[in-house]
Amino acid sequence: MQHLAPDIKILVVDDREDNLLSIETVLERENYTIVKANSGKAALKILLTQHDFSLILMDVQMPDMSGLETASLIFQRDKLKNIPIIFITAHSHEEEAIYKGYKLGAVDFIYKPVNPELLRLKVGLFAELFRKTQQLVAHEQKLLNTNAYLQKEIEERLASEHKVMQLNMELQQNNIHLKSINEELDRFAYIASHDLQEPLRKIRLFSDLLLQKKGSAEDMDKYLAKIKTSTDRMHQLVNDLLQFSRHHVDDSDFVEVNLNNVVKEAIGELEVQINQSNANIVIDQLPSALIIPSLMRRVFYNVISNALKFKKKEEAPLIRIHAQTHCSLELNGSNNGKSSYCKIFITDNGIGFDKKYADDIFVVFKRLHSYHEIEGTGIGLSICKKIMERHSGHIFATSELGQGSVFTIAIPERK
Repeated sequence: MQHLAPDIKILVVDDREDNLLSIETVLERENYTIVKANSGKAALKILLTQHDFSLILMDVQMPDMSGLETASLIFQRDKLKNIPIIFITAHSHEEEAIYKGYKLGAVDFIYKPVNPELLRLKVGLFAELFRKTQQLVAHEQKLLNTNAYLQKEIEERLASEHKVMQLNMELQQNNIHLKSINEELDRFAYIASHDLQEPLRKIRLFSDLLLQKKGSAEDMDKYLAKIKTSTDRMHQLVNDLLQFSRHHVDDSDFVEVNLNNVVKEAIGELEVQINQSNANIVIDQLPSALIIPSLMRRVFYNVISNALKFKKKEEAPLIRIHAQTHCSLELNGSNNGKSSYCKIFITDNGIGFDKKYADDIFVVFKRLHSYHEIEGTGIGLSICKKIMERHSGHIFATSELGQGSVFTIAIPERK
């Protein structure tokens, strides 16, 4: 039985009627349910009886009660605190207001005049995240109901020791499945809120340059081309998320691809960070491999991104990527029985880490540095490990403090 996708309901709050009409017009073709409020007080009144909004678009500057004040009251209510809020502001230089907004729990800012395509894009991303979350929540509830039923069965059949043991095993399997679903939800939320920010940052950067009319007509065409490329990349990322969220990988997903092309695509996504850090990336000739290209690109992206983040302050990053083919692989001191692997080595000259943490860095949410020292959430490498498991491969790292790191990606060589 197929479940219909949940309706997307959006609350738009602005004290100007023309702004409300403009936003409604931009979003109307997406078939969202739009509810409008012309003040913070009107929004709070609506939220007294309606709690099922997927997203709130809130103007920051409003008379009587500002958007920040309204958001603060919204987040105080348990039924409303998980509704994402995107603030709309006319002043991109108000850093203090932006800081307060993020501290309250805002997920993003949009600047006036509102770019219709950017508004549709951002709202579309949160709409897709809402739909996926609702599906996972429904699945989770179904599993919880199943667990409750199994527990009741156990209590009623204590007289049969064999039956109790059998039901306990089923209960454990369901709990493992439930844990897996929750981990998938965490990974999905991470990619939606972090990996998707990269093309968004490029779209914002080049849109600002266009609005400021800096450069020649040729530069303007170049900016538009880069915005188009970033938009295409975001579309691909959304498709990748849907593919990544599946529980199984089909053989038809694997294709023979030159790994140089996959690495170059990942480096292209990191263009801004590479230029900012003056990084030098040396890529030797890499072989072809049977992989899922979109997922393997995320592995290279995350590992190279880590090398750029964990660089030495006084030294520009130097990253070398090379390969060895027809390699055996030993795990925990013994050969794992696979005939042959292609090993990709990503070596950097960064700050490194204590070798005792070589396994911990691949654990979800595990961080070796505080957020204030180095930006990140501690999830990227755990996603790499999950992707390599889906390839029947492995990823591991060796390092010493102050001596850089070597990440090894082992891909099975298939006949």
